Amino acid sequence: MRAAYLDTSFLLAILFDEPGAAGFSRKLGGYEQVFSSDLLTAETLAAAVRERLDVGMVMTVLDPLSLVLPHRSLDREMREVLAVGYLRGADAWHVACALFLADGRRSELAFLSRDVSQRRLARRLGFPTP
Repeated sequence: MRAAYLDTSFLLAILFDEPGAAGFSRKLGGYEQVFSSDLLTAETLAAAVRERLDVGMVMTVLDPLSLVLPHRSLDREMREVLAVGYLRGADAWHVACALFLADGRRSELAFLSRDVSQRRLARRLGFPTP
């Protein structure tokens, strides 16, 4: 199964029709299953309200995502992420959630982000970052 972890920056580029959005959308459509954390929901809804997008439409876009809802603290994953390099808290949380989800099979889970630092660290941790 082709699976990906989706960072908010990637989804917002599509929603806001930023340059390259069509390519991002095609890339996202190539995955059978797409995961993210509930942080993506909060960040996306906040951005939608800020930009006066229809929240109902945005919720429709979020529906197909499978949420990673850890049953324990991600301290171990956060420490691993930050040992590789610095990321802001929210960005580090997304990578930590992907580590939790991958559970040792990092090469099988793509990490989709537009953030250069986040992608670099995800790649250093063993995730494909197409």
